[in-house]
Amino acid sequence: MAESEDIFLRAEHRTFSGLTEDAEREWTGPFCFIQAADPQLGLMKAWREGDCDGGGDEWAEEVELTTQAVEAVNQLRPRPRFMVLCGDLVHAMPDTQFREGQERDLKAALKGTDPSIPLVFVSGNHDLGNTPTPRTLEQYCSAWGNDYFSFWVGGVFCLVLNSQLFYDASACPQLKEAQETWLEEQLSRASSSTEPKPKHILVFQHIPLYLKSPDEEDNYFNLQREVRQNLLDRFKRAGVKAVFSGHYHRNAGGCHDGLDVVVSSAIGCQLGEDTHGLRVVVVTADVVVHRYHSLEQLSAHGMDQDLRELLQV
Repeated sequence: MAESEDIFLRAEHRTFSGLTEDAEREWTGPFCFIQAADPQLGLMKAWREGDCDGGGDEWAEEVELTTQAVEAVNQLRPRPRFMVLCGDLVHAMPDTQFREGQERDLKAALKGTDPSIPLVFVSGNHDLGNTPTPRTLEQYCSAWGNDYFSFWVGGVFCLVLNSQLFYDASACPQLKEAQETWLEEQLSRASSSTEPKPKHILVFQHIPLYLKSPDEEDNYFNLQREVRQNLLDRFKRAGVKAVFSGHYHRNAGGCHDGLDVVVSSAIGCQLGEDTHGLRVVVVTADVVVHRYHSLEQLSAHGMDQDLRELLQV
């Protein structure tokens, strides 16, 4: 995998950049970005019918919601520096019947994103399979770009991780080891006294480290405790500010020992009381402030006034 990938990764998996990476290493003032998760085309009908394993034959609802999300993001001022989609782009597992159609229609909806707002893609369990293989990883990378990479934006260092390799890499142990080696190098460089010091370090992955507490029991929606604690320790040592994830289809998370664990609900199917939405993240020199907005709220009113004021500092 590439050591550092251009931030400007688009739905049609091409890259472009108006600035060099060196320029992006410099802090130039507050900015915002959008975190989205789980458009998961095909899940809404499958969930209603109780056929999440074999369902997913209709996804017009998710396409409409994704289009609404894109339109809401396009009208935000100031413009977000990027939008990151934290996994489960589609519901159909690799090599299943509806996969190609779902990916095609999601890309079509995302192409409406204003060209000045780059898209960053994160792999989820439905994108790779619950037990990923070298073949499913290759398919994902061909369709959406690398499954893990780093980038700088406005003086902030960002890491995109493949959380499925933390969850179950039994069918691809060498790929897991490759990500582990790469991640350690990235964290070491980010905290090195000889490298440019980032204003903040942010992590994006699909599966949350935890939902409410670092010592909670293992379940389908979090990483196993041993894996979780290892990552928490490494992230804290490196000075990571926040870890953004999805997967839960509800808003959750917590802040412990200065590390903010952010779990965002979905563009698509909701499994709790939240509404279809996006998270607006504002980055200042001192803080990273974030708030989930419903698609209706964001479309009608934009981001909350107090967040806009932070961007005017």
